[in-house]
Amino acid sequence: MKLKLLLLMVSLTIFGTIADAASPSSILVDISPSNPEPYEETTIVLNSYTYNLDSVMISWSVGGKSSSSGIGKKSFSTAAPAAGGETDVVATIALPDGVVETRITLRPSATVLLWQANDSYVPPFYRGKALPSADSEIKVVAMPEIRTSRSGGLVDPKNMTYLWKKDYTNDTGSSGYGKNFFTFVSDYLENSNTVSVIASTLDQRSKGEASINIRASQPKILFYKNDADLGTLWDRSLADHKINGREVLEAAPYFISPKEPLHPSLLWRWFINDTLVNLTSFRKNLMPLEVEKGQHGTSRLRLEIENRDKIFQTTNREINIEF
Repeated sequence: MKLKLLLLMVSLTIFGTIADAASPSSILVDISPSNPEPYEETTIVLNSYTYNLDSVMISWSVGGKSSSSGIGKKSFSTAAPAAGGETDVVATIALPDGVVETRITLRPSATVLLWQANDSYVPPFYRGKALPSADSEIKVVAMPEIRTSRSGGLVDPKNMTYLWKKDYTNDTGSSGYGKNFFTFVSDYLENSNTVSVIASTLDQRSKGEASINIRASQPKILFYKNDADLGTLWDRSLADHKINGREVLEAAPYFISPKEPLHPSLLWRWFINDTLVNLTSFRKNLMPLEVEKGQHGTSRLRLEIENRDKIFQTTNREINIEF
């Protein structure tokens, strides 16, 4: 009878040890940044709802080599490897119920986001970038640079999956396999929009992420001299201007939609000294000016452009014409 009771007590003791044994699943890992770029400093932080990690010994190793240790050392930082490489970071945690090892594999990648305003107008030979204004259509293209650890070659962006976010909200319709571009219309209620993406290989072993903030600009008008022999002199815009005889000025509405400034949705109104000028020419971006012989003075020339389809795309400009 005593022997049976002893065996029962031993069995219960062994069962209790197994049930309470420490498990790697009880350790939570937070990596910042979650998808590091090559050689980027990466911080790993351990947490647990089951154990108090502040009172246990935690040892860290990188690539199989011991790096640091200490009681309550829940945080550890190391540099990510080169592109295409992998680094194993192991945290060994001496819990009261046993030793637990947590392995974190760092696979760096780099992702670049490029954007363009699809329907923003800029004149010929403009060296800058067409900027978006309110209600402009913007296209963002992701260019992930993720290398395979085997060959070191770049993964084809068309063979990856993409998770797009606009202003920190998932856009499931624009996300998916091979969708390396994202198109949206800028919000007229906000000064800027934030677009981010996570690009992943099909096996989910490697990921790259990037974010970009795109600010909206106000359309603006610049005036240029339209020469009868040389055409429009795009190299120098006009501020206050002096004319002799007859000249033609050309207006360029930078960053307005659509790209075609003579589109019917754009309403052009020219004023001279607050008097509306009715132009008979079909090219409403040209203003002919002529000074009568013997006349001298200064007049105000003002242009207002209104987009009938996009009420927040309006602009105006005024200059003085001396004659």
